Amino acid sequence: MEPNFARSRTAPPAARPAGDPFGLSAADLRSALGLALSSGGDFAELFMERRTYDFVNMEDDIIKESAESVSLGLGIRVLAGDKTGFAYTNDLAFDKVRQAARTAAAIASGRAKAPLPRPLREKRLEKTVYRVSAPADRAGLKRKIGLVQQAYGAAQEFDRRIVKVKASFQNSLQQVCVANSEGLLVRDTRPMVKLVCVAISEKGGQRESGYWGGGGRVGLEYFQGGLTPRRIGEEAAREALLLLEAADAPAGEMPIVLSPGHSGVLIHEAVGHLVEADFNRKKTSVFWNKTGRRVGSELVTIHDDPAIPGYRGSYNIDDEGTPPRKTLLIEKGVVRGFLQDRLSAKLMKLSLTGHGRRQDYSHPPIPRMANTYIAAGEDAPEDVLRSVDKGFYVASLSGGQVEDSGKFTFSVSLGYLIEKGRLTAPVKQATLIGSNIEILKRVDRVGADLEFGLQTGTCSKEGQDVPVTDGCPTLRISKMTVGGRS
Repeated sequence: MEPNFARSRTAPPAARPAGDPFGLSAADLRSALGLALSSGGDFAELFMERRTYDFVNMEDDIIKESAESVSLGLGIRVLAGDKTGFAYTNDLAFDKVRQAARTAAAIASGRAKAPLPRPLREKRLEKTVYRVSAPADRAGLKRKIGLVQQAYGAAQEFDRRIVKVKASFQNSLQQVCVANSEGLLVRDTRPMVKLVCVAISEKGGQRESGYWGGGGRVGLEYFQGGLTPRRIGEEAAREALLLLEAADAPAGEMPIVLSPGHSGVLIHEAVGHLVEADFNRKKTSVFWNKTGRRVGSELVTIHDDPAIPGYRGSYNIDDEGTPPRKTLLIEKGVVRGFLQDRLSAKLMKLSLTGHGRRQDYSHPPIPRMANTYIAAGEDAPEDVLRSVDKGFYVASLSGGQVEDSGKFTFSVSLGYLIEKGRLTAPVKQATLIGSNIEILKRVDRVGADLEFGLQTGTCSKEGQDVPVTDGCPTLRISKMTVGGRS
């Protein structure tokens, strides 16, 4: 039998707030939650989302593409023990919402008597991690085109060997509302901007590319400070030119120094995914039975913090409505915690950390990283470099692959040889090969210069993409395999 809740659109707290884009009152939401629980589920949740998106691309000396879009929809999830039922709709007419609720209920049916959802009480956010004084969603197309043209022109004019440039700008505004059967009702409005440039250099038939960019949970004022469009274009061109002169990488085992900031992607991929709770409750991560056990050097401490102001991976609430918290993952080489969503925390009997994230309303939440980093150490970065007589310096990484076992390979977009404690020849086409526990144990110097990489990163997992940031200080790994020229 369908739950019978009054659906008055004016009774408190059912009245819709001003500016609400979803058209559903709190009474509507509670009614849908009750229907979602009608087959014996023990928890139900609604995630509503409206997203506006703008994109400008410049290539071949013209604005080649501009686009704008609006998406609107609702996802509904039901948990019954370890079963999950999920359905979604992009039509928020109440009969369509009820249909989605019935579908989710049928997938995650349980034996328990259907509980009644608690009355919804809206939770107000007391602070925000977003740093916006010039909202991109209120700026005209002309201003956004201007940013793209500045970055494009700076790269193109940097050197005659730059033969092709591509620059793009994108911004979005995501309005979300989460309601669940425990009585939670919470809203968030999340801004995002990104400006990037790719420059291609050519010499003697050889071509190389450089990339630079920035953005985050900020407004257009971000591009008036240290990271201007001109600097983005020039840095992309500079990297492309450096790679023209770079030699092929040497091959073999040698000491490695990771640059601050940009090398954080190695920590993200090689360690971060393996401390996401779903991999550990399913026992597919090498860390699943290592809580409280040493897996790395005493110099290694790793956190994930979704509440760093303005960062690309930051948010006021996660996609389950949980306030995020800075989470200690590894402390002085010892595993201390995992990144939790509601389902994993329930099954593992652990506390929520606010890391339940989803790509959009058409996907269920899963545990995801946000802003992941190795904490700063005590060494001066120049001392870390001077400590290596002959080795390899990783300036930037372009991505990699990691197995559940912890084995990984990473592609180095730009590196340098280290000779007698100094950077010498630039190097390209290098690959880093190793396993996460092996590498964590070999970290023997950690700089005091923690930095974060470019605010442009996106992480993929189970077909879902979410924005992330990663960081690290200067690190020395005593030895690691470099794949290159033998």
